[in-house]
Amino acid sequence: MNVSSAISHFLREEDCGQDVAEYCLITALVALVCLGIFWYCTGGLQGMWTSMNQSLAAGNSGSTSAGGR
Repeated sequence: MNVSSAISHFLREEDCGQDVAEYCLITALVALVCLGIFWYCTGGLQGMWTSMNQSLAAGNSGSTSAGGR
């Protein structure tokens, strides 16, 4: 391989793997966004579950101490 063919080979546009790299980056971004949404919703659900559990426990202890049958 001589110098002129090496330069012409270098200057040719070959972007065979460029599309794959871009799709991988986009997929990673979508996965991170989905993970963030899942994390946010899970925290919200956990807080709601804890609140409901405390309310039910307080209601249950209030009804048993009031002289229920």
